[in-house]
Amino acid sequence: MALLNILQYPDERLHTVAKLVENIDERIQTLVKDMFETMYEARGIGLAATQIDVHERIVVMDLTEDRSEPRVFINPVILEKDGETTYEEGCLSVPGIYDTVTRAERVKVEALNEQGEKYTLEADGLLAICIQHEIDHLNGIVFVEHLSQLKQGRIRTKLKKRQKHNM
Repeated sequence: MALLNILQYPDERLHTVAKLVENIDERIQTLVKDMFETMYEARGIGLAATQIDVHERIVVMDLTEDRSEPRVFINPVILEKDGETTYEEGCLSVPGIYDTVTRAERVKVEALNEQGEKYTLEADGLLAICIQHEIDHLNGIVFVEHLSQLKQGRIRTKLKKRQKHNM
């Protein structure tokens, strides 16, 4: 397994819309394992392939502390959304930045697992928020783009200063 590089906002590659996975083969299964390793190492709860500069519709997720519920979503599609909730979100591609985003409270999603088996999942709470957040990545949207232009500008400025400081 390998640790993968996570793109940092405002990298333009984060705005690439991911393509459907046509064939779930050994390459995809290895990528899924590497994505889990990368996500766990970065202490995240979700990672979309877009964030590692692979523009295919793949998401890995595990909301547990003990890494006991790994979930794989290949070619995920939200079939239904219901309600509205707000949650303070963060993102591995926007380190150290957290802000409140409004999303659907409940979702029904259809996807394939890493064996290519289709499944449907109804989710609410943090799982529903995470699913929406990661599918946004596959559509080229970073969570900060749900915020006002003013907040987005402040975040970009803060991240650029941080990058200069770390050089």
